[in-house]
Amino acid sequence: MKVRRVVVTGIGALTPIGNTAPAYWENLVKGVSGAAPITRFDASKFKTRFACEVKGFDPLDFIEKREVRRMDAFSHYAIASAEEAIKDAGLVPEKLDVDRVGVIWGSGIGGLLSFQEEVRNYVEGGCEPRFSPFFIPKMISDIAAGHISIRYGFRGPNYCTVSACASSTNALIDAFNYIRYGKADVIVAGGSEAAITEAGVGGFNALKALSERNDSPETASRPFDKDRDGFVLGEGAGAIILEDYEHAVKRGAKIYCEMVGGGLSADAYHITAPHPEGLGAAAVMKNALEDAQIPLDAIDYINVHGTSTPLGDIAEIKAIQKVFGEHAYKINISSTKSMTGHLLGAAGAIEAIACILSIVHQTVPPTINHFTDDEEIDPKLNLTFNKAQKREINYALSNTFGFGGHNCSVIFKKFEE
Repeated sequence: MKVRRVVVTGIGALTPIGNTAPAYWENLVKGVSGAAPITRFDASKFKTRFACEVKGFDPLDFIEKREVRRMDAFSHYAIASAEEAIKDAGLVPEKLDVDRVGVIWGSGIGGLLSFQEEVRNYVEGGCEPRFSPFFIPKMISDIAAGHISIRYGFRGPNYCTVSACASSTNALIDAFNYIRYGKADVIVAGGSEAAITEAGVGGFNALKALSERNDSPETASRPFDKDRDGFVLGEGAGAIILEDYEHAVKRGAKIYCEMVGGGLSADAYHITAPHPEGLGAAAVMKNALEDAQIPLDAIDYINVHGTSTPLGDIAEIKAIQKVFGEHAYKINISSTKSMTGHLLGAAGAIEAIACILSIVHQTVPPTINHFTDDEEIDPKLNLTFNKAQKREINYALSNTFGFGGHNCSVIFKKFEE
């Protein structure tokens, strides 16, 4: 079987620091924090009262009013980012073989707000079973992929990947494999999440996973800092158009970069905590390098999972040093979650976009909010603290890890004809 080249021809992003891919990139490079007090609900009684919300977004700019009410916010976000990516790629459904155009979308939680509201209405209504006929279609995680497919008439592979915070990176890897093995020509891949709700914040607070730095939200997400105290919950979506290289050339598409590898592994350790020695994280990066058929010293930039949790950041650094050895000191490492917060199932998609644009602009976005060195982290590592850095980037790797021990890594390469 001929293995086909897979290229990126379009991107779309809806994030806490920018509602389009260009705005997102501009604020990444500037080191802008998206964290602020929660406006979605009254959070005054919660341990954490801030998050990285999407700002200034109106679903009516993308979806008819009647349809908006029939969708959860995570589907609104999915449609907005997918529309940007499809337009960016210059995809015109009427000019495509839509049977070979798919949608593979990730979401770790799906319609949490819709679930919460329906249960609340049931209880407050005296437990009378008067449920909305749209309750289930709004809530289920696969529905965002369905909406995108229906909207554009794409009849190729269509489903949802669910692996907690690794969900959208799983979607990218699946899309990559479908295309390179000839099962599709184009796939809209990515993920969306809208979990800034009472249930979402309360649930993560109960796990002691969230930062409680309520006096300084904008500095709360501080990956690799000695005083990090948990992640900041984010929301939004990212969409990437993956396409067969020859198909893209034939239609005259612009090409951002090439996707060359994807790795998968499991920690097989704990339902929420990472393996303390980063064994699963090391394995997944090795798998991605082997899949891409490149040496470890080819990697120039790693966009780490880097959530700002005490255990997770250390485990990932150990894994990087285990895999890359001395070359680790020549790699730029950064966590863009320091700016966007943690978008859960959508994190992998927007962080893959950060890698794609880092290659395009030959610039590494920073890890902001670094104040105090952690003595457990090798100071010789370049964690790109507080300021973006220009450098040659031929290969960029993105890590995403999920509760349950799910690990994914993807590798992008500077495009060459």
